[in-house]
Amino acid sequence: MQLANIEIGKLFVSKTNMRHADKSPDVSDILPTVKARGVIVPLIVRPGDDEGRPDMFGIIAGARRFHAAILASQENGEAEPLPCAIMEPGDDAAALEASLIENIARLDPDEVSQWDCFTRLVQKEGRSVEQIGQTFGLTDLYVRRILALGNLLPRVRSLYRDGEINAASVRHLTLATKAQQKAWLALFDSDDDYCPTGPQLKSWLFSGVSISTRHALFPLDSYKGRIVADLFGDDGVFADSDQFWRAQNEAIAARRDALMSDGWTDVEVMEPGQYFHSWEYERMPRDKGGKVFISISHQGEVELHEGYLSAKDAKKARAATVKASTSEADRQAVRDQRSETTSALQSYIDLHRHAATRAMLTDHPGVTLRLMLAHAIAGSPLWNVRVEDQHVRNDAIAESVETSATETLFDGQRRAALALLGFSPDEPNVTGGGDDLPAIFARLIGLGDHDVMAILAVVMGETMQAGSAVVEAVGTYLKVDMASLWTPDDALFDLIRDRQVANAMLREVAGKKVADGNITEKVKTQKAIILDCLNGENQRQKVENWVPKWLRFPATSYTARPFSTLAKWKQVERHIKGLPIVPPVDITPVDPYSIAAE
Repeated sequence: MQLANIEIGKLFVSKTNMRHADKSPDVSDILPTVKARGVIVPLIVRPGDDEGRPDMFGIIAGARRFHAAILASQENGEAEPLPCAIMEPGDDAAALEASLIENIARLDPDEVSQWDCFTRLVQKEGRSVEQIGQTFGLTDLYVRRILALGNLLPRVRSLYRDGEINAASVRHLTLATKAQQKAWLALFDSDDDYCPTGPQLKSWLFSGVSISTRHALFPLDSYKGRIVADLFGDDGVFADSDQFWRAQNEAIAARRDALMSDGWTDVEVMEPGQYFHSWEYERMPRDKGGKVFISISHQGEVELHEGYLSAKDAKKARAATVKASTSEADRQAVRDQRSETTSALQSYIDLHRHAATRAMLTDHPGVTLRLMLAHAIAGSPLWNVRVEDQHVRNDAIAESVETSATETLFDGQRRAALALLGFSPDEPNVTGGGDDLPAIFARLIGLGDHDVMAILAVVMGETMQAGSAVVEAVGTYLKVDMASLWTPDDALFDLIRDRQVANAMLREVAGKKVADGNITEKVKTQKAIILDCLNGENQRQKVENWVPKWLRFPATSYTARPFSTLAKWKQVERHIKGLPIVPPVDITPVDPYSIAAE
């Protein structure tokens, strides 16, 4: 057995772990301790993952500690490496964990008392850090952290023992000089001055941003400046940020030159702190003018993004391709490959169609059962089983879907299904709602067919892939009426930026005469007229129950250009037409949570 501290990003819950599941376990009982003291009992891990990467470690025991550490790091902004016992061939995980827990039980939980104990062992017994770690089943790094409390002024140690200073703050103070500690205590005692704590304290100690040595592109042995050892990570911190940036910038310039030598026509070094948002760029191979963008964080971390062009430059590249075409037919063919909808608009369409279809699915358990069987036989990208989380980076789209009537309708069914299974109503999904398979099975056995079908409809809705052909098949078969489930919102119109599409939509809402009279107007102006018609404002006759062609079942398009949703409908159209109607069944279960609230 080897004890080591391993970065959180290199850990994952192994499939052999009894707590392996998509859903995080309940860690409410241990989270306060992990926030205050960190993880003490080492996780049991085994090197390697499914892809054979030796730098990854699968957690055999300690998944709850792992998830608690992730939540704690999200709250305090720092992710510390976790103590781990690395299994070797022949090790027994259960016996190993029991031994570690027994050893930890012999250790005083108060870290200041641990410091007293470890200091006596070092000074009077001549024990080494490694020997103390073996005695108590602790990593060498943990022992060094506790011994580092000796760098603190006595009053700082007392404040920590009394709970007036949190663990994150006291650990950063172990890196401070005595003068810095006295200055910090003065701020702590002051009623008027701000006293930095947690991550802010680390920045205060190092005059702003603390830069980790793991972000350096240059060899550390060539660095002439001072590096402060960080006992709370496997690296150090640069004491002089100016000297670090001089060395880092030289290394970045060398990396840029190497990329140019490799054949990239352009390498753009972004301003430090400027984020590279992938959705603002388009993938473009090197031989078609793709560039390399180098993004740099204020903490010194450098990332390379190869093969991208900004949306503006990509548009110019396509225009140049059209111009270089040898005939009008060729130029038209290139133009026709441009999609009718942008990727963001397509996300809006896919997610709203998905939301409406699964909301209606809860009224049709017979269809649900057949759909579930088809998934089981033919497979699906989501049938692992995993939940469709409807994730999208655009906040406006996310808010539009989350606040829609369809999501409210489906959420009511979800809560009722959770109640039938005995789960908390605050669980985000029914799928993956528990990790005790026999208990769930026994619960389902005790339920009648009506309630089981209600749960089945919700699970099927959660695992149906947004933007897939199956949404088109189910939504059209169920004759989903989007007019009763969806209302126009700003998110949709903010995403419409194509003049041809806007004019075709204006013709649909206001008529051919109005559309023709505004054909040269800006997209913004045409959208304003559409909104006037929908709202009955500015002397326009109000148009009721309007739904854009993209959202209807079946979907149609406004132009002859490619439209992803229409293509998916064409894939399934011949299978859906002429199918016999399966009558709907009311399977709405009673929600005990709503009864309790009343």
